[in-house]
Amino acid sequence: MNDKRRPTKSVNVGGVKVGGGADITVQSMTKTDTRDVKATVRQIHALEEAGCEIIRSAVPDMEAAKAMAEIKKQIHIPLIADIHFHYQLALECASGGVDCLRLNPGNLRDEGQVLQVIQASKERGIPIRIGVNFGSLPPVGGIGRTRGFSRHMDLVNKLPKEGEVQEGDYSVVDHMVATALWEISLLEEQDFDDIKISMKAFDVPTTVEAYRRLATMVPYPLHLGITEAGTKEAGSIRTAVGLGVLLYEGIGDTIRVSLAGDSIDEVGAGYEILKSLNLRQKGAVLVACPSCGRADVDVVKLANDVDALLKKSNKEVKVAVMGCEVNGPGEAKDADVGIAAGNGRAIIFRKGEKVRVVPEADMLTALMEEVEMTPTEA
Repeated sequence: MNDKRRPTKSVNVGGVKVGGGADITVQSMTKTDTRDVKATVRQIHALEEAGCEIIRSAVPDMEAAKAMAEIKKQIHIPLIADIHFHYQLALECASGGVDCLRLNPGNLRDEGQVLQVIQASKERGIPIRIGVNFGSLPPVGGIGRTRGFSRHMDLVNKLPKEGEVQEGDYSVVDHMVATALWEISLLEEQDFDDIKISMKAFDVPTTVEAYRRLATMVPYPLHLGITEAGTKEAGSIRTAVGLGVLLYEGIGDTIRVSLAGDSIDEVGAGYEILKSLNLRQKGAVLVACPSCGRADVDVVKLANDVDALLKKSNKEVKVAVMGCEVNGPGEAKDADVGIAAGNGRAIIFRKGEKVRVVPEADMLTALMEEVEMTPTEA
């Protein structure tokens, strides 16, 4: 799988390598008011504990920009400043020591202002993420232009999305790619190449095609995401579909699952996506049967109980939970450790081979004993 990874330049984000063959990192974004330093730091500490590797915070005004310097002092993972509209906020965050700037080329289009941000970033060794979003693209015909366009008459919503394009059409994907290339050219003209890029839309086919196309045109690492993906359940599925396609094709160097919910759920979903493609093996992998009429125990409850215990363990192990002792070991023989419960007892097995039979009351304790005895591969 790793042999298929698209080769890219590497970028150093606060000591975390992105691209250049490094592990695909999992990011999230704070949902607190950035001006509330205490609340924002508290949330970031919880995300650090959950495994978040890079964090981004919104910078809506100068008070928030100034708060970023204090937040940075109190956390342990790289901090990205999310900048829209106002270049002065980027300059303040750069002077305050953030690890990366996210610039939106859709609403920060004044070339002179962008050049000031580039210069400040060069002086401090701060990478820039070019964050292209369908929801905030520049007006059609207005890439890099700041006058003569109304935000309410930008014509972007009239562009055909992927799957609607007819021969000769100028599409949403065309506009997204052109927007990214405009800012990439500004950066490159200043001999600046500490660049990451994202090409996000809510529409999955549009997002996939935008990333695919840009991946063939530039050597920079790509940050993957489906923007405004939705609630925990629907948004996780939508993101897994879109990112799964790209990651399987070798495209993508860092990811965020954008959910209307707890940021910790974003981190968990991100790792599950990577684990499902064998791209990261952080923490345990749980295999669970869906249950059926043969089950003699509440498999759903058992699986959730095991999942909760595994989240407290740092073991990189595959664990199977089965509700039928007849088929369980065979169906999950690829697991390092497994349990098949029924008729008041449970069978504990390794790689499909029975190792213990325990009373149902002791099955969780016995299973976790076997998990902790499992060697972790180097």
